[in-house]
Parts: sequence; structure tokens; C-alpha cells
Amino acid sequence: MRVQSLTLVAASAALLAPTTFPGAPPPPRPGPQAQLGPGHRHEAPPVRAGRSGTRIGPVPPSRTGPVPPSGIRPGAEAGAGDGSKEARRHGPVRAADLLAKVGDCDPVSRGRYRSDAGAPADIPVCGTRDAVYWKADLDVDCDGRPGDHCNSGTDPHFTPATAYPGSDGRPLDAERLPYVVVPEPSDIWDHRESDVHGGSVAAVVHEDRVRYAVVGDVGPRDLIGEASYAAAESLGIPADPHGGGIASGVTYIVFKGSEVEPIEDKAAAEKAGERLAREFVDGG
Repeated sequence: MRVQSLTLVAASAALLAPTTFPGAPPPPRPGPQAQLGPGHRHEAPPVRAGRSGTRIGPVPPSRTGPVPPSGIRPGAEAGAGDGSKEARRHGPVRAADLLAKVGDCDPVSRGRYRSDAGAPADIPVCGTRDAVYWKADLDVDCDGRPGDHCNSGTDPHFTPATAYPGSDGRPLDAERLPYVVVPEPSDIWDHRESDVHGGSVAAVVHEDRVRYAVVGDVGPRDLIGEASYAAAESLGIPADPHGGGIASGVTYIVFKGSEVEPIEDKAAAEKAGERLAREFVDGG
């Protein structure tokens, strides 16, 4: 169970050198709170005393322009590649291939996150030219539209809202849509600066499973490692919002500049995710 931490984690005074998981350096000293950008809700939002703490949202779309029929905004297209790469594209991207690409960490966050309140602040957000990624636990986000498994009766901290709404303006459906949660922008890391926003495509890896999702909600500023009921279930992780989830072993890879629209189009997310994951694995 998560409890919103009262301690703000601030920017590190020195640049963080590339490192290798899990040897993360000590967390930085506390500092001033970052200010939210336009569009974030400033009135008192509901407080989740459990996994996610205070929620913000809904967050307005940050990108404009037409979306191609594929359901994803323009990004890096698949290159010609050599014969071996072309052959590999005929099969799904393996978990081992993705994990090999994120074995090292070049931090893009200025500080470190906690997996839960009271846990060490030792989780950096790492980055490459094409993606950001982190390795953490998975706490189950059941917020959004109420259903058979996600409602105020099954989840004592249920909130009928998500930071990013669906195309109909209603909250997302955590029971049916695989989505991941990013931390609220802060001095630790602002996901918007990494070209990550609602609808960005994510690959979530647990053991030998790879599942594709979208960025669908925003959580507390000092915690990381959360995904929807549907995402947990697809990975074979207990999805009970009250006592499910897993304490470690989940890798989240979010592809910069990507966006599925409408955000609830699971088929488009899977298609785009497989393509972007293949490009990520085959890239230099």
C-alpha cells in the first residue's frame, strides 16, 4: 500500500553519471517544490492514502496536429536495416531483447524516486535518444470508470477520474485499458520535458512477458511504479486493487514523441508498441 510521502525530493546538485542497475547513488537533499504548468488542477484533489496519493488532472493534450490512420502520431519510422534485422521484424520483440537495451542507465531525472512511501529513494528515470525507462514495482491503479473490479467497494482509495480522459471526455477504464502512471512533474523529473504525455506508448516488461500500454494517469511526485488493473492482469501480476501488484521486477519503457489517438485504442497501442520496440532494440 502506498501512502503519499510528505518529503519532496529535489534536484541533485551535480550531474548524475551513467550507472548500471541497481547501483543507484544516494538520493539528493530535499529542496523547493516544483510548480505545475498550465492545465493542472490546483483545487484540492482527492487524496489516495494508498498506492498513488494525490492525483492531478485531467491534463489537456500537449500536442496538436492531424493523426495518421495508424492511430499514432508521427515518430521514427522503421528503417531499411540489414537482412538479419528484417528477419527479426517478423517475430515479436522478446523481453530479453528489451531488457538488454536498458541494462545501463544514463539518468534523465535529477533525483531518485521511491517505490512506496518509506522506501529508499533509489530509482532513477533513465533515457536514450528514443525512450525513457525505469525499473520498479507495480502497484495497481484502479482509478477511472467504475466497473466490476475497480470501484469504491473493491478499492478503498478509488477515485473516479484519471489525469488523461478518453476521446469521449470520460475517465479511462483501468479494467480494460492497459496504461502506466507517470509521476507528477517536479524537481525530480518532468515527463513533459522528455516528450512524454498522455497517450505516449509504453512497453512494460515482467519476466518473459512484454505488454504494450499508454501513459494514462499521473501519480504523486516522489513515487514511481504503477500501472492499471488491465496492465497488471496482462503481465500475470495479481491485479487486486487492494492487495495485488508486485514488489519489484517490472521495467517500464516509454517511447518519446509517440501518441496513440484515441488514447483508448488498445489495438493501435499494441501495433505501435511492437513497431517502436523493434526500432528501439534494433537501433544503435
